[in-house]
Amino acid sequence: MDCEKDQLSTFKTSVVEKTKQYAKSKLLEERTGHDWWHTYRVWKMACKISETEEVDRFIVEIAALLHDIADWKLHGGNTDISDQLITAWLNTCDVQETDIINVKGIINSISFKGAKVAERQDLSLEAKVVQDADRLDAIGAIGIARLFTYGGNFNRKIHDPNKEPILHESSNEYLNSESTSINHFYEKLLLVKDRINTKTGRKLAKKRHEYLVNYLEEFFLEWEGER
Repeated sequence: MDCEKDQLSTFKTSVVEKTKQYAKSKLLEERTGHDWWHTYRVWKMACKISETEEVDRFIVEIAALLHDIADWKLHGGNTDISDQLITAWLNTCDVQETDIINVKGIINSISFKGAKVAERQDLSLEAKVVQDADRLDAIGAIGIARLFTYGGNFNRKIHDPNKEPILHESSNEYLNSESTSINHFYEKLLLVKDRINTKTGRKLAKKRHEYLVNYLEEFFLEWEGER
């Protein structure tokens, strides 16, 4: 039995390493903030959170590495592309069908799709860990950098005082929004802290949230020429 466990561990370690290289090859040149280094940070954070949660570490790592392989926001809301790529890749790695289903289920359930869009309450613990890791990368200093990278890529204004934030009620409305980058703080980033699942994630989110608040305070002072 111990020998079988060792072989299984070796197999899973190999799949994780191969999946890292696969994700890197697919995402390294991405320019919207959903690039390989975002995936790398989410993977590392998911591993960190997993240290304090009783999860299937293999499922967590694979889902984290593949979570943006074909991000729905960049493909008109289409999740089929992601499903197809994930299935094809994990089949080449001889991953069990049940594990493939679990990974795809996590990836399809963790995205933020609008402030007023109801979120699934039946997430597995593995999904909660990956979701937390992904959302933590959307706030704090890196979150701000990613926000403006995404906004610039889609020709969004930095700020327009006459354009109010919108708390979107559907994923389509959120996906097709032409809001400003500053409004997106209120439409998503500032909401993240209260949507974190795990104890470790909440602790990390608190500090990153404070950074967002301080940044906005400075931004508006500078905007009005008061700083």
